[in-house]
Amino acid sequence: MSGAKIGRTLAESTPYWPERPKPPKGAPNILVVLFDDVGFSDFGCYGSPIRTPTIDALAAEGVRYTGFHTTAMCSTTRAALLTGRNHHSVGMGCLANFDSGFPGYRGKIAREAGTLPEILRGHGYGTYMVGKWHATPLNQTGAAGPYDGWPLGRGFNRYYGFMDAETDQFSPELVRDNTPVEAPARYAEGYHLTEDLVDESIRFIADHIADAPEQPWLLWLALGACHAPHQAPMDIIRSYDEVFQAGWDAERERRLERQKALGVAPPVTRLPPRNDGVKPWAEHSEEERKVFTRLQSAFAGMLDHADRHLARLIAFLEAAGVKDDTLILVLSDNGASQEGGPLGMVNAMGPYNMKFEPIPEKLARLEDIGGPDSHSNFPHGWAQASNTPLRRYKQNTHGGGIRDPLVVSWKNGLAARGELRHQFAHACDLTPTILDLLGLEAPETIAGVAQAPMEGVSFAASLTDPAAPSKAEPQYFEMFGHRGLWQDGWKAVAFHPPGAPFDADRWELYHLDADFSETEDLAERDPARLEAMVAEWWRQAERCKVLPLDDRFGPRFAENAQRHQGARKRFVFHKGMGHVPTDCAPDVRSRSYFIEADVTVKDGDEGVLVAHGDATSGYSLFVRDGRLHHTLNIGGLRTTVSSDRVISPGRRKLGMRCLQGDGRRFTLTIDGAPAGEIATHMGFLTLISWSGLDIGRDRGSPVGDYAEPFRFSGALRTVTMTMDADQDLDGEAVGVAEMARE
Repeated sequence: MSGAKIGRTLAESTPYWPERPKPPKGAPNILVVLFDDVGFSDFGCYGSPIRTPTIDALAAEGVRYTGFHTTAMCSTTRAALLTGRNHHSVGMGCLANFDSGFPGYRGKIAREAGTLPEILRGHGYGTYMVGKWHATPLNQTGAAGPYDGWPLGRGFNRYYGFMDAETDQFSPELVRDNTPVEAPARYAEGYHLTEDLVDESIRFIADHIADAPEQPWLLWLALGACHAPHQAPMDIIRSYDEVFQAGWDAERERRLERQKALGVAPPVTRLPPRNDGVKPWAEHSEEERKVFTRLQSAFAGMLDHADRHLARLIAFLEAAGVKDDTLILVLSDNGASQEGGPLGMVNAMGPYNMKFEPIPEKLARLEDIGGPDSHSNFPHGWAQASNTPLRRYKQNTHGGGIRDPLVVSWKNGLAARGELRHQFAHACDLTPTILDLLGLEAPETIAGVAQAPMEGVSFAASLTDPAAPSKAEPQYFEMFGHRGLWQDGWKAVAFHPPGAPFDADRWELYHLDADFSETEDLAERDPARLEAMVAEWWRQAERCKVLPLDDRFGPRFAENAQRHQGARKRFVFHKGMGHVPTDCAPDVRSRSYFIEADVTVKDGDEGVLVAHGDATSGYSLFVRDGRLHHTLNIGGLRTTVSSDRVISPGRRKLGMRCLQGDGRRFTLTIDGAPAGEIATHMGFLTLISWSGLDIGRDRGSPVGDYAEPFRFSGALRTVTMTMDADQDLDGEAVGVAEMARE
C-alpha cells in the first residue's frame, strides 16, 4: 500500500476530538481557600492575635466582608457555595452523614443543582479540588461508590483530599481522584496534612500551566484547619500559651477593640453576655486555666501553620506569573465549634464510649495536646472568643454560627485595596457572583439534566462599590431546628432546644444595621415586624424544602446506619483489598460479634490481621511473639488480651469473640478453640473511630502498642466479621458523638 493511501486511511479512520471550550476573554484564574470551623474574629485582619500574615496581606490588596453569612454547618455551606442555591433546595439540608428521605435532606447534592466546577468546565476552565469534600453520603465513600457524588462526579478534573468531615492531620485518610491512597510520609518524618494539601495544590496548578498555559483554572482548596483534631507542630502551639493566658473574657474584650479599630465592627458594638454555660475565666481553677490555654494554643497553632503554608501557594502563583490574574477568596464554612464542650478535650474519642477525661488527666497530657496521640478540641469559652463579638456557635443560627470572614483579592481586577464591605451576602451568593464577574449565565441544562434556578444573588457590584446595596431577597437559615431570617438589615432568630416543641421556640428580633452583635432584642417593641418576618420564614421554608422540621440527632444517624447495613451481619475482607472508611466498615457498636482470620503462619511471623481506628480509638487483632492478641482502645486506654498458648505453624483460623452482656467478654480463639479471655466494662457504645479499617496492617497511627503499619508477615487469605443481632444503640448518644465529628 502506498504512503499516500496509508495517510488517507489513517485520516479517514481518526475520530473527531473537539477542542477545549473557549473561556471568556480575560477570564481570571480562581482560587477558593475554604477554612473549617474558623470563627468570625480568628483571622488577624478580623481582630485576632493569631498570626495570619498571608491572609492579612490578601486583605490589604483586596476587600473584607463583615456581613458574609454561611449555613452554620460544613456540608450545608459547601453545598450552597458550590451550587449557588440554598442547601435544603439541593438536598443537603443537614449533613452528608445521613439521608432522611425527604427532598431537602438527602445528604447529597441534587443533579438539578449544577456546581461551579461543572459550569466552569463547560467554559474552558481546568477544575481542581484539594482537601475536604464532605458533600456526599459517607456510606457512599467506599470502594463501590457510587462515585457520582464524589468531586470528580461533580465537575472537578482532579481531586486529592479526604471525603469525611474530619481526618487526623498527621495520619489522614486520603483519596486521589476516586481511589484511596497512602499519605506520602508519616508524623516521624515531619508530615502534616496542610503541607501535603498545599503541595498538591501547587502540583495541580504547575501541571496545568505546563500543559495548558492559556486555559484558566479553578482551584478549590478546602483545608482541614481548624476543624478538630487541632494538630500542629508543637513549637508553634507552645508559642501561643503566653498570648492566651489571660483567658477568654480578656480576649473577647481585646478582639472587639481591635475590630473597632479596624472598622470590622461599628464603634457602638457591644459584647453580648457569655453564652449559656460559659463561666468567667476567673472562676476556673489554675489547673483548668492551664489546660484551656493549651487547647486554645493548639487551635491557634493550627491556623498559624495553615497560613504559613498558604504563603507557599501564593508565592508559587507569584513565581509562575499568574497571581495578579487570579481571583482569590478566603473564607470559613461556619463559626467556631461548640463540639469541645464546656471543658474541652484532649482526646474526644473517649467520652463517647464512657471513658471520661477529668482535669487531672487532661493536665497530665498537656504536652500531648496537638500531637499525634491527641484528638483535641477547645472549650466553649474559647469558641465564643473565636466568634467575637457574636452570640453562640456553629450549629446555631445566631451570629456566631453563621457570620464568617470573607477576604476577596484580585490584583488586576479590583481597584480596592484594604477596604471593608458591610453588605449582607450569603454562601449561596458566591457562585452567582463568580459567574457575574466572568460574564456567564447559569446553564439551563448540564449533562442533559434540566437545572433548577439559581437562588443566590451576585454581590459582584459591592466588590468595587462600597455603597452597592445588599441583596433584596430575604435569606432564611435553619439547622437542627434553629431558625433565622435576614431581611432588609433586620434579623429574626430562634434558638431551638432539642426535643422541645417548635411552637414553643421564642423568636428574637434584631436590627443588625444598628446592632452588629445581636444584643438588643426588639421582639416586644416591634411585634408586627417580627410576626411578618416569621411568616416570611415559613414561606421560604416551604419554597426551599426545609420542611418538615426535624431536630432529632440520634435517630437520624441510627436510621441511616440501619438502612445502609440493614440485615447484613457478615463481612468478608480478602487479601489485596484497600482501605474501608469507617461508615462502610462493620458496625460493632453495642453488640456481640466475631472476627476470624484465615492465615498460614510460620515461626516468627507477626503483624496486624485487622485494625479499625487509630491511636485515639479502635480495635486491633494481631500476632506478636508467636501469640494472638486483641487490643481494645477506648480514648487511648488500651485493654489487651493475649492467647494462653503459642500459635502452631501451618494454616490456622485466628479469631476473637466479643460477647455483650453485663460488660463485655473478649475471647481469643485458635482454630475455633478458646485461647484466652478478658472481661471489661469498656466497649464501643456509640463510636468505634472516625478512622477506617484495614486488613494485614494498621494504616494510621497505631491502635495497639506497636509501630505502624506492623504488616502481617504471614499469608493472610481473608478476615471474616460476623455480627450478632443484639445491637442496642443509644440513638441520642450516637447523635452527640456524630455531631462532634462535624
